[in-house]
Amino acid sequence: MTRVTLSRWRVFQVFKYAIYALLTLNIFLFYGEESAAALLQFDGGVALGQVIEAYAATIDTLAWVILLLMFELETFVLSDHHFTRRVVWTLQVVRIVAYGFIIYSFFGYIANLTFLDRVVPLANVSDLCALGDGWTYATGLDTFVPITSENCASFSAATSFYQLPGMLTAVDAEGLLDNRILAWVDVINAGVWLLVVLVLEIDVRLQEHDRYQGVALKTSNASKVVMYLVLLLAAIYWGLKGDFVDFWDAFLWLVAFFAIELNVVEWHRKSEAVLA
Repeated sequence: MTRVTLSRWRVFQVFKYAIYALLTLNIFLFYGEESAAALLQFDGGVALGQVIEAYAATIDTLAWVILLLMFELETFVLSDHHFTRRVVWTLQVVRIVAYGFIIYSFFGYIANLTFLDRVVPLANVSDLCALGDGWTYATGLDTFVPITSENCASFSAATSFYQLPGMLTAVDAEGLLDNRILAWVDVINAGVWLLVVLVLEIDVRLQEHDRYQGVALKTSNASKVVMYLVLLLAAIYWGLKGDFVDFWDAFLWLVAFFAIELNVVEWHRKSEAVLA
């Protein structure tokens, strides 16, 4: 029985770190996707102040991976005797830097949302085939397909269109609405994740002082059920919209933080056993 339990635990650890590795790979997937979009959205090159708008998902994912590893170290890898003053300060500095970029990326998602509020109607254009060379069609938030004489009639049957600000990119009303909803989902998803880690940080600090119990434990669990449900709905929405990268990333993050939650539960169980 012990061997079976130990074997399952080892399998879980391998599975957990495989999830972490896949999340690291997603950094490069988002970078490739956003780099292609930045070539069109910022035709004069990405200025320093525009980096967060151009690479919000890439920066966000990188910072989250770093923060995830900090939680893994603190809740599973490191034992109590490892937490020397130097280790604690190092973890705190890295955590603060990661949070800084995560909050920075959150405002990047807001910038992407407000970017869509600056669209203008395409005057005297009732047919995409009437647009000249160099125009693209926005099939997603970061997906722009060149409009050619061969495909111009396949994008939309609408008779009025909008132009994205500063870009030779068109979109119809339905597509603009879809992109605005996607942008709102990005903002809500990022905001809820910030709340999740805030609660998790409180959990870890309470556990460190043997106070993660009673009302605090019940409140934490109840709030996280609601927040994880919102995050799951966001992932499902991306999946239904055919955005595989965002769906896959969201799914992996839910699994990864479920693993961190299990770390905290096991840590709490061991602490309770010691106190008993």
